[in-house]
Amino acid sequence: MKSSFTSRRDFLKTSALATACISFAGKFSTFAADEKPARKIGYALCGLGSLSTNQIAPALQETKFARLAGIITGSPKKAKAWQARYKLPDNCVYSYDTMAKLADNPDIDVIYVVTPNALHAAHTLAAAKAGKHILCEKPMEVSSAKCQQMIDACKAAGKQLAIGYRLHFEPNNLECVRLAREKVFGAVKYIEAGFGFHAGDPNQWRLKKELSGGGPLMDVGIYAIQAMRYISGEEPISVTATASTTDTEKFKDIEESITWQLKFPSGLLANGNSTYGFNGINRYTAHAENGSFGMEPAYSYHKLQGKRSDGELIQLPDLDQFALQMDDFAKCILENRPTRVPGEEGLRDIKIMMAIYESARTGKAVSLV
Repeated sequence: MKSSFTSRRDFLKTSALATACISFAGKFSTFAADEKPARKIGYALCGLGSLSTNQIAPALQETKFARLAGIITGSPKKAKAWQARYKLPDNCVYSYDTMAKLADNPDIDVIYVVTPNALHAAHTLAAAKAGKHILCEKPMEVSSAKCQQMIDACKAAGKQLAIGYRLHFEPNNLECVRLAREKVFGAVKYIEAGFGFHAGDPNQWRLKKELSGGGPLMDVGIYAIQAMRYISGEEPISVTATASTTDTEKFKDIEESITWQLKFPSGLLANGNSTYGFNGINRYTAHAENGSFGMEPAYSYHKLQGKRSDGELIQLPDLDQFALQMDDFAKCILENRPTRVPGEEGLRDIKIMMAIYESARTGKAVSLV
C-alpha cells in the first residue's frame, strides 16, 4: 500500500520553484514571480491561541493567494485585539456559537480550525454546514469515527477538507522524499524518527485527555509517524508500542513518553518515540542499502536542515511553512483541484495512533490491515 505524500512530479514542481523563485521582497516563494491570482481566498481563523497568533496570522500577511478575512473566538477581549491589529470589521468577527452566520459572508472561503484536538469535529461540521472549505490543524481529531464524520460532512457540503500537514510543502522534507523515491542510496530498509519536548505548564490543554485525546503522540509524535509514511512511501501493516510515565502527578491520564515500531508491507521497519518529559528529540533518519539521510531538526517551523551519508548537507530555503500550505490550499480552491493533504490523510494517522495506544495498553502487536 503506497503513501499519498507526494508524487515525483509534485516534488519536482515544488522543489524547483522553492529554490529558484524569489519575490520582489527578496523572500523565496513556491510560486512563479509573475503568477497573479484571480482573487485572494479569504481565511477565517477558528481559535486564536498561540499558533494562530504567532504563526498563522503572520503567515497570512506573506501569502500570495490567501488573506485574513475573519476570526472565530470565544474571547471578546481577543476579538477586539485582533480587530485592532488586523483592521477587521465587526461583520468578520464570530463566536463559536454564531458560526452559522458565516454562510452570509461571501468574503470568507476557508475556515482554518485551530482549536484543541477534541473540538475539531464540532467546528469543522459547523463550518461545512455554513458552506465553507476547511483547513484543520493536526491531529485531525481524537477518534476515527469523528474523522469520518468530518470527511462525510465536507463531502455532503461539496467543500474541501485539508489537514494542516505543513511539512508536505517544506523543501527540505520534500528533498528527503526525493532521495527515498529515487533510491539515491538504494531502497530504504529502516527508519528511526522522534519528536518530543518538555511540557512545562501542568495546566495546559495538551495535558487534559478530554481535549487532547492523548499525550505527546497526539501532539508531536504524529510528525514522526508522518515522516515514516512519507519517507517509506508505504502504509504500515502492524504496530507494537510501549508507553511510560515517571511524573504520575503531572501526567495523570496521558502518557509522558511512548515508543513504537511500525512494520510496512515491504518488510521495512520504523522505530519512533515521542515525549513530554524532556527536550532534544526532533529528527528522523532513513537507512538505505548504500547509505543514509535524514533531518535534524526535522519538524520545527524554521531552520530545518539535514545531512546525507555522502557528506552533502540538506539545507534548502527556509520558507514559511504555514504560508506555503495556505497558499497551496487557496490555489486548490481557485483551480478546483483536490488538496494533497485531504481528510483521508488525517484519518490514516488517527487509525495508526489509536493502534499504537492499543498496543501500549495490551502489550500485543496490533494489525493495521
